[in-house]
Order: sequence, then C-alpha cells, then structure tokens
Amino acid sequence: MADRPRFRPEGVIPACLLPFHEDFSIDEASYRKHLREVASVRGITAVTVNAHASEVASCSEAEQRRVMELTMEEVGDRLPVVHGIYADGSHAAARLARQAEAGGASALLIFPSAVLAMGGQLRPEMAYAHFATIAEATSLPLILFQYPLTGPAGLGYPLETIVMLAERIPTLVAIKDWCADPVLHERQVQVLQSLPRPVAVLTTHSAWLLSSLVTGCKGLLSGAGSVVADLQVAMFEAVERGDLAAARAVNARYLPLAQAFYAPPFLDMHNRMKAALVLLGRLPRAVVRPPLVELGRAEIERLEAAIRAAGLRREPPLDRAA
Repeated sequence: MADRPRFRPEGVIPACLLPFHEDFSIDEASYRKHLREVASVRGITAVTVNAHASEVASCSEAEQRRVMELTMEEVGDRLPVVHGIYADGSHAAARLARQAEAGGASALLIFPSAVLAMGGQLRPEMAYAHFATIAEATSLPLILFQYPLTGPAGLGYPLETIVMLAERIPTLVAIKDWCADPVLHERQVQVLQSLPRPVAVLTTHSAWLLSSLVTGCKGLLSGAGSVVADLQVAMFEAVERGDLAAARAVNARYLPLAQAFYAPPFLDMHNRMKAALVLLGRLPRAVVRPPLVELGRAEIERLEAAIRAAGLRREPPLDRAA
C-alpha cells in the first residue's frame, strides 16, 4: 500500500480502545464510532491499535487483522496507523509485522518479549536478535516500547542497548517511553534525540504528563488519548510554544482523570478508560475480556468525580443500533 499516510514520530498519538459485546466478541459498530471520534480531534498525528489499550493480549491474530481492516476503513486514508506487535517469539512477531504491513499500517510498536525477563538486560544481543528478526520482515518504521528497568519482569532496555539498536536497526525511529523513572526518562530524551540519526522519544508517562513533556519529548503515545486527546493536544502544543501557564491550566483539568485512570491497580487503566467513555455516552458498555473484570461501583464513582473535575460533558445517548 504505497499510498499509506506517512508516519512521523511526533505529536499526540492516541492508543484506541476496543469495545466488546456482552459475549466478549468485538463490537465493530462501537469500534468504528470510537475511531471516528478519536480521529476527529484536531492536532493528533496518528492512532495506535492492537496495543495495551485494545487488550491485544486477549486478541487472536485473526482478530488483530480484523481490527486493522476496520481501522483502515474508518481512518486509514486520513491518519497513519501504528500497529502493536505483541509476541514473545521473534518469528511470531515477524509474522505479525508482515500482517500489519500488508493490512496498511504505517509504523509498528514493538512490545518487549517476555522471554527477556529474568536477566535479558544482561544479554543485549538477544534484544538485537528480536528487533533484527522483525526488521528483516518489514520495511515499516519501528517504535521500541520501553518498559521499567526494575520490578518483577525487568523488561526495560538499558539505555546503552537502545543506542546499540538505534545504530544497528535503521528502521528504529522512536521509543514509547514507560521507564517510570524521571531521571532516566530525561536522560533518554537527551541521548536518543541527539544521536547522529535521532530516535524520537514519545512519552507514555500519562500519570505525570506535563512533567514529562517539558523534558523535550517529541510527542506522546497514550491510551488516555482514547478519552481526552483534545486535552493532550492542548497541553503538548502549549509546551511546544513555551507557554507554561497555558500548559498548567490544561494540566489542572487533565490531572484528575490521569489520577483516576492510573491509580492502583495499574492494570485497570484501560478498563477505567472504557468505563469513562460509557459515563460520557461514547460507548454503550465497558466489557473487558478475562482475566480483566469490570469495575465496581466505588471505582465508577471516582471516575464520575474525575470527569466532573475535568469539565467533560456527557454526549447525547448512544444509538445502540448504529
């Protein structure tokens, strides 16, 4: 698909949610509506699908292919589409990459392989093997998903490893930074964006977005954009033009939602975003696939309070027959 929109690793890139019916099948009509709403936000530069926000871990390869088909039909002629590559085996990841490119993706978001847990940080050649295998399968630009270096999984890449990958994988153009360490985050922005062939840092530190953006990130890639892409665009643009007062004003509205979305347990973040869209009249239901479960009443009340604090308004009742 030579006419696919060109991806540039910059600006605001929402990660879209994936609505389900009560029987856990994909609600295609609601997904199409969600895509149109996200894509209509002025200032976004791409959308991301088949990633954490769309519960990719519970989606088959066939379902991921269908998600891409729906995405391309709705927004593929207007916006670049970033496709998540969520697979532990490098050959499986390469197969997904080929499928994504054939389906019209403009870039790929490469999740870390769980095989690299429990010591993979000590074997940078394994990280290279994973990325090289994917890069051989596709011509699309790659985005490295940077996880925290610490914690039980230990799936983050040392900065030296990312620099090595940038030097040896010409199609690596950006990282989605979730290192969860402000000092390392700022260091990665400084080092990676100053390489002879710069690698852009797209933050996903959505719980402290303003603090992250002022380090000089080229943009952000975030599931919260599925709900408040307009606030993210306003904050990013204010930081870009050096208007800190305006950025703080936007952040005052954004922060209550961020604090609600990213509260413990962290794994419920996209669950909460679905529930918020139901409260806002943008989705008919907030079904998630097991092992995730729907939120309790106390969580819903916290989301309702955050929505009020952010000044968001409920839309007219959703046409469930659409």
